[in-house]
Amino acid sequence: MSTPPNRHVGLAPSLWIMRFAPLIAPGARVLDLAAGSGRHAVFLAGRGASVLAVDRDAVALASFAATPGVQTQVVDLESGAWPFAGERFEAIVVTNYLHRPLFARLQSALASDGVLLYETFAEGNEAFGKPTNPDFLLVREELLERTRGSLTIVAFEQGVIGGERACVVQRLAAVGPARRWPPPLSA
Repeated sequence: MSTPPNRHVGLAPSLWIMRFAPLIAPGARVLDLAAGSGRHAVFLAGRGASVLAVDRDAVALASFAATPGVQTQVVDLESGAWPFAGERFEAIVVTNYLHRPLFARLQSALASDGVLLYETFAEGNEAFGKPTNPDFLLVREELLERTRGSLTIVAFEQGVIGGERACVVQRLAAVGPARRWPPPLSA
């Protein structure tokens, strides 16, 4: 069976993920949660990471499954048991996805010196389009509140971003408490 072509070829990684990718060491084990088309999994594997890309869409995962450094796994993250119990990742990347019951599981799966890069839609996005359901929109400073006391915040943003389609987002880059301080940032 041949691998279907990646229907999102050319879709660039998030600027936020690219900006803070230097926090992820080459060879790091990375969990790309709700990986979708694989834009971040492919990007991080290209930087030398060993990426586990998970999503419930088997077709989307198949479109980049042959990428060196990427392993894919079909998982419905919103039903059933957490599939990574007892596992640790040096980095976890989440973009354009929100399922609040996973926050505690993500933090327990992050290595004590690991990196969490999170970017998704926030309240106020209703003015620009989907998602509009509050279940899929972070409330003001929610990422900060959910990581306060357990991770060290490297950077946080919230507000309207422009581009092809304006939207409201929250973005967080954080490291575990065992991470050497200060972490190196790119210029």
